[in-house]
Amino acid sequence: MSTVELLTVVLPHLDGLRVDRVFAESGVVRIQAESVQGAGVCPDCGTATDRVHSRYQRRISDPAMTGRQVWIQVRVRRFFCPDLDCTRQTFAEQIRGLTVRHSRHSVLARQVLQHIAVAAGGRPGARLAHRLQVTVGRMTLIRLIRRLPIPEVGAPRFVGVDDFALRRGRIYGTVLVDLETHQPIDVLADREAATLTAWLQQHPGVEIICRDRAGSYAEGARTGAPQAIQIADRWHLWHNLVEAVEKVVIRHRHCLPEPAQPEQPTAEPATPASLQAERAETASTTRVRERYAAVQDLVIDKGVARTVAARLLNLNPDTVARYAKASTVEELLTARHRVSKLDPFTAYLDTRWNDGCTDAVRLTQEIRKQGFQGTDRTVRRYLEPLRAAGNPTAKKPTAPKVRHVVSWITRHPDDVTTANRQTLNSIRERCPHLHAAVTHVQRFATILCNLRGAELPQWLAEVEADDLPDLHTYTAGIRRDLDAVTNGLTQPWNSGQVEGTVTKIKAIKRSMFGRANFDLLRRRILLAD
Repeated sequence: MSTVELLTVVLPHLDGLRVDRVFAESGVVRIQAESVQGAGVCPDCGTATDRVHSRYQRRISDPAMTGRQVWIQVRVRRFFCPDLDCTRQTFAEQIRGLTVRHSRHSVLARQVLQHIAVAAGGRPGARLAHRLQVTVGRMTLIRLIRRLPIPEVGAPRFVGVDDFALRRGRIYGTVLVDLETHQPIDVLADREAATLTAWLQQHPGVEIICRDRAGSYAEGARTGAPQAIQIADRWHLWHNLVEAVEKVVIRHRHCLPEPAQPEQPTAEPATPASLQAERAETASTTRVRERYAAVQDLVIDKGVARTVAARLLNLNPDTVARYAKASTVEELLTARHRVSKLDPFTAYLDTRWNDGCTDAVRLTQEIRKQGFQGTDRTVRRYLEPLRAAGNPTAKKPTAPKVRHVVSWITRHPDDVTTANRQTLNSIRERCPHLHAAVTHVQRFATILCNLRGAELPQWLAEVEADDLPDLHTYTAGIRRDLDAVTNGLTQPWNSGQVEGTVTKIKAIKRSMFGRANFDLLRRRILLAD
């Protein structure tokens, strides 16, 4: 097989050329050729002509071969346009399947670069192209993305809607996904109800809208597509329930540790107040109680406006609103509970304190050998209430962490070990509130997994009949969006595809270092495979 025949097989897009020479130098394969096409066609008026104006050399970059760059040096013609009414007097011919106007890359190389640009972006794409022996700048790749046509939306019937962060905590956008094709169909610049309404009105025929429980999306869907069925996503329902359960466990965390002594039948059950009295209150706890009393006295009892009370007490108006809204100070103290890095070592510190070791520096050195990464200041703050009490701490079993208990409650029972299940059962025996919470969670899990949305009203009534204020807040939110939640617990649709698209958007943003304009980000989202 001759060189020309080999090139015809390997490089079929050179069919319109007569190859004169092929040689390699400095890691570059160079192909010298000349056009053998017939008449040229004016790009403006479409008139064919064979009247040649001039010839010139054009250098085209092609995809690499054998790890080396490929440059095609082709001699092309410039023609006169025979149409006197045409605004163009001369035009350069384009080689079919090889050249594009104003481009230094062949059609095949251009397609490769378009895929690289959409997948990797500007700078990362330029680095990847360099590894593939294609020289291209980051701005060239970005221009290629901007020139690609946006896919047509069509007439979607089943749409998923969710928000994503353009600038976390400040600016958010909206992505819409076709639940039938699993592809994003549009990206909106904000998450306002009016924007979603306008989009739905421009695309009539939507039958199902799967969304989270955000009020703006509910309002936008109701206004823009009143005929559509709204479905609240099941993952968000379960996630919100887990957050409510965590608040319940924190509120009743005094029931988590095993009792130090066997409980007597006639003994009164321990109360939160009696258990808190075992340790002296910290300064921050005292400050919360004082602020709560002052806010309640001014805002609730005397009717002073919250903004005025904020100036009188030198507090932020949001803080005053939060203190005024709380029914008891325990709600504020419960919300302040945080997991400390010292929690795994408190039992050891209590034991060493009872043994007579009261030096915070020495105790810090000892627990550092066990994995503690904090400072002696943290240990000293923990020991301050013990010094103020003036007596040793009572030896008591280590309580399970709140997050562990929440995990045991909200996991599938088969995924909880036997030991953890026994610990959870002991907690349920000691605390009727947590026992009721576990029962409600298990019932809701059955409704969610088996799509028994018809049983939701009865479940709401059972939860609201128990003394579980944190779950009452959750049920109140469900009642505000009851139809969509019921549909979510009945229909097979969910927002899993939308959440996956949001995850891809995060990767795209990181690949562009968070510096892309909205239009470029939108194109990469919609053009991504």
